[in-house]
Amino acid sequence: MKKLISRRQFLAAAGAVTAAGVLTACGGSSSSTASSAAGSTVAADSGAAAAAESWGDVELTMWGAEEDQAMLREMADAFIEANADKGNVTINIGACSEADAKDNILVDPTAAADVFAFADDQLNELVAAGALQEVLLNADDIRSRNLEGSVEAASLNGTLYAYPMTADNGYFLYYDGSVITPDDAQSVDGILAAAAAAGRIFDMTLNDGWYIYSFFAGAGLTATLADDGVNTVCDWNEAPGADVAQAVLDIASNSAFRNAPDADIVSGIVDGSVCAAISGTWNATTAQESWGDNYQATKLPTYTMNGEQVQMGSFSGYKLVGVNPHSANVGVAMMLADYITNEENQLKRFNDRNLGPSNINVNASDEVQAAPAIAALAAQSDFADLQRVGANYWDPAASLGQILASGDTQGKTTQQLVDDAVAGITAPVAQ
Repeated sequence: MKKLISRRQFLAAAGAVTAAGVLTACGGSSSSTASSAAGSTVAADSGAAAAAESWGDVELTMWGAEEDQAMLREMADAFIEANADKGNVTINIGACSEADAKDNILVDPTAAADVFAFADDQLNELVAAGALQEVLLNADDIRSRNLEGSVEAASLNGTLYAYPMTADNGYFLYYDGSVITPDDAQSVDGILAAAAAAGRIFDMTLNDGWYIYSFFAGAGLTATLADDGVNTVCDWNEAPGADVAQAVLDIASNSAFRNAPDADIVSGIVDGSVCAAISGTWNATTAQESWGDNYQATKLPTYTMNGEQVQMGSFSGYKLVGVNPHSANVGVAMMLADYITNEENQLKRFNDRNLGPSNINVNASDEVQAAPAIAALAAQSDFADLQRVGANYWDPAASLGQILASGDTQGKTTQQLVDDAVAGITAPVAQ
């Protein structure tokens, strides 16, 4: 039977021998096996206690994004080869997006994968549900080798619960340098003027809580988790929230602006109609291939509110790897999670998938710093906040964005619009 692992139990259970269950809502794929026997060294809270355990026959299931399956298979096989003297290890790879990880895991944590990738905003709920194992193996090394923000995102109340994997789950400005100059790119006004002059458009997804946040955060307003870790505290209806809403209305009414979902942003970049867009690293290849030498990226622009320029804020996001405390092989699962997020494999993620590293050394490399999207994300990080909001944030924030994007306020003032949004955002989450 799988069981929760505490600090005291960890040393005894690290080398437990059994096969992990694979009853999941996510897909499965190939597996590989290597054999032999030996032990592993495990550090507990003081970092001094250690024990050598024989792995015996170990089976692990690892979940990751569909587009990462081939890469994860390579990493898993390399882990097996690197630890060929430690036991009979089989690693099954399953497809489960980071965005969907929490929902799939919480259906039944005891049947979920041993190791899984997830978006950092899911950490609190996973911990609360007892679905994330505290990191007890190499915790100090993991903290020291990753960017401070990623470690913060992987921790709760000072305890490290996950392994930072990427530091690129944010958004910034892409632009075509043949149309938009670096000076133009500094402000929404400059982008819209240049786009209009060229007969092209500037895209952003306004009807999405992830993106509409940028305007309110830039104006110094907040939307964050309440102390209970479930509900949301939001002050968007306080000054200057109504003025922020009016500024967004003004932007959306410009003929050179388009409220667009990600798929339309991609198609617009490809067909040449879009010359600037607010998006994330996942569209870097599309922008680079479409715009060629004119491909540029930078921090988010400023926007005009009451005649003043306001720097847009953003949510920052990280992708993490977690270990299931219900795993029958927690110790080996920790070793695998540690391995697939180490320096070598973060560099592999960048080279294979253009994913921004959380590893300090890889992030500072000339190769990574020369990537426009990664450099833009780093520039925006000074104006970004960790995404920490309750479940009731998303729909009201998206609805507000949709109203502002459409321009149809249904006769309501901007103050009434933000009052309505905040009422929905701060409504108690049903439990």
